[in-house]
Amino acid sequence: MRKLFSNVDWKVLLTLVGLMIPVAFLWDTWAVYPLKILVVFFHELSHGLAALVTGGKIDRIALVAQEGGFCYTMGGSRFVILSAGYLGSLVFGGLVLLLAARTRWDRGVAIALGGVVLLVTLLFMRPVVSFGFGFGLATAAVLGVSGWKLPEAFNDYLLRAVGLTSCLYAVLDIKSDVLDRPEALSDAAMLSELTGLPTRFWGGIWIAIAVLAALVFLVLACKRKPAPAGEAAAPAAAGGKP
Repeated sequence: MRKLFSNVDWKVLLTLVGLMIPVAFLWDTWAVYPLKILVVFFHELSHGLAALVTGGKIDRIALVAQEGGFCYTMGGSRFVILSAGYLGSLVFGGLVLLLAARTRWDRGVAIALGGVVLLVTLLFMRPVVSFGFGFGLATAAVLGVSGWKLPEAFNDYLLRAVGLTSCLYAVLDIKSDVLDRPEALSDAAMLSELTGLPTRFWGGIWIAIAVLAALVFLVLACKRKPAPAGEAAAPAAAGGKP
């Protein structure tokens, strides 16, 4: 654990904190709304990927403007599929955050992420005339144009905002949907029916995993990059001293 928190780049940490403050302040405004819908997209896609991995298939995905969505699957492990939504969206966000913070591929990542959103929208988002389909096309276009035309620095901040929002929203969504309203229809409620264990039991497990995973992603994103081999010895060699 001590090793995890060692070698933190405080400049990167302050940058992430600086991004989290406006995201939190604007949480219930139009400015953050598209990011929250994108996290719902990740959530539903995670259900679908879980179905594919366990031998099932995706029938269709739907998003609604009220920050909700559905993924209709056929076959596969229902236990794994129901467990994948909240935690999967967090993993998506964490990976985007790490790629933004730890690489110089920001423009390429933005284009690739836009491509994924476009492909999933065209293949699975239904009905075609719907909020979800329109959101998918618009999001793919924004990410694609951003990666193609806009500077690396802009894409870096955009991707970090996506990653941070996904990590935060996954944790808050579990709390709101499962712990605060255990009677509501949710992944945990359906898993409770499947297993016979209380909704809050699954919510507690998921939120513990989500908080720990979000913390790990944030710390890894703030790690100082190791210097290339031989870099420290270069100044002495250049100085010409014996």
